[in-house]
Amino acid sequence: MSYNPLLCVVLCLFAAMPALAAERPNILFIIVDDQSPQDLKIYNPASPLNSPTLDQLAREGMVFDAAYHMGSFSGAVCTPSRHMVMCGRTVWHLPSAPGALKQGLCPPNLEQQTLAAVFNRAGYDTMRTCKIGNSYEGANRQFTVRRDATKRGGTEETGSAWHAEQVLDYLNQRQAAKDTDPFLIYFGFSHPHDTRDGTPELLARYGAVNHADRDSLPPAHPKQPALPPNYLPEHPFHHGHPGLRDEVAVSGVWERRDERTIRNELGREFACSENIDIQIARVLDKLRSMDELDNTYIFYTADHGMAIGRHGLQGKQNLYEHTWRVPLIVKGPGIPAGSRVPGNTYLLDVLATLCDLAGIPAPETNEGLSFKPVLEGRQQTVRDVLYGVYNGGTKPGMRSVRKGDWKLIKYDVLDGQVRQTQLFNLAENPDEFLREHHDASVVALTGVKPGEPQVNLADDPRYAEKLAEMEALLLAEMRRLDDPFRLWDQPQ
Repeated sequence: MSYNPLLCVVLCLFAAMPALAAERPNILFIIVDDQSPQDLKIYNPASPLNSPTLDQLAREGMVFDAAYHMGSFSGAVCTPSRHMVMCGRTVWHLPSAPGALKQGLCPPNLEQQTLAAVFNRAGYDTMRTCKIGNSYEGANRQFTVRRDATKRGGTEETGSAWHAEQVLDYLNQRQAAKDTDPFLIYFGFSHPHDTRDGTPELLARYGAVNHADRDSLPPAHPKQPALPPNYLPEHPFHHGHPGLRDEVAVSGVWERRDERTIRNELGREFACSENIDIQIARVLDKLRSMDELDNTYIFYTADHGMAIGRHGLQGKQNLYEHTWRVPLIVKGPGIPAGSRVPGNTYLLDVLATLCDLAGIPAPETNEGLSFKPVLEGRQQTVRDVLYGVYNGGTKPGMRSVRKGDWKLIKYDVLDGQVRQTQLFNLAENPDEFLREHHDASVVALTGVKPGEPQVNLADDPRYAEKLAEMEALLLAEMRRLDDPFRLWDQPQ
């Protein structure tokens, strides 16, 4: 038989195809429910939270210091947040955004362009475990294996271990079937969202109890976490959402913001978060034993942050850094170990980034930006300006914009009864201290005395020019993103 160079090339290409397929990276996307970055040592070295698995991920991967969810038009902040993760669209362009579908701001049948659908078409095996509800059901149905349940109890069957068991069982089945397809696993937890019923041994570590008696305070305990440095006994003005569940009806807290209540609730939060850390370790150990870990990109994040006493607030319906920001750690092939970047990312950038890492074109409906260049160390950020909204209560609500070290928050709520402006330099005032944090009674509780410049700068005439610049920037972002509302001092 004569030598045919073209046939030889074709045969070589076919022989290489399984190897190329095997080299496609796996994705383990971990998302927890309600966690402030400030809970974690990687963001707050003073935190007592024991999280060795996440600490190791940070040492082996990249930590993002400026990752945000874009915001919410609903008191259930996790709902638009999780929509954005799944479809990569901005907050006012979601299928659940008020009027978006009717006004043509969101295409119909978007679920076919969401995370699992895109990866299914690319030949990935997709699996999901997470809580039920407050999510994007159309997108969730696209996963080929789905095991969802809300698990916020204090036992293995009723808590975070259940979610880990679903992933471990799925990996065991893959191993038994010798499945070599790349996988995308959406590993979601129901905690540390309330009710924060921790396991007895982890509650004991943080001196906390699963307090459920509205008529009494939880016991004080020296092991309980200290109050956050920006704790307040109450917010200086109404947040604008009367009857908001997270501020008045969370079991164990209700409307109380006293030291014992907040420290106990932080202990419960940390007990639940440490359990999550333990469960992640189990899954990573399994991937290591399967020789899959080195070819897997691991993302760790939350759907949004959480207050729990910070600024006198309890929930997720605000735009302070502890709540607007999210933790974000990424480890995987080619990511510089122990690296740290601002990033300036949104959760809605996840879809574009995962597609980019896997060599899959992002769907045309996607509006997010891939931060793969940041992960590869080629740049520090993907955008200069960050916009945030909360108006699940009275309208038009809260808005925020950040550029560099400067951040603006505006409040226009309760039919004009509350109209407030806050301006912070986050390099000088990262905790967003207000004048109320300087009060001697608050300092006595937190042990933190802010410096004189660590206040809201909006009324300081020395920063009038910066205030005007940030307000113009906010209006420009509201227009660009099709925000349907305007604040009291903006052109209508």
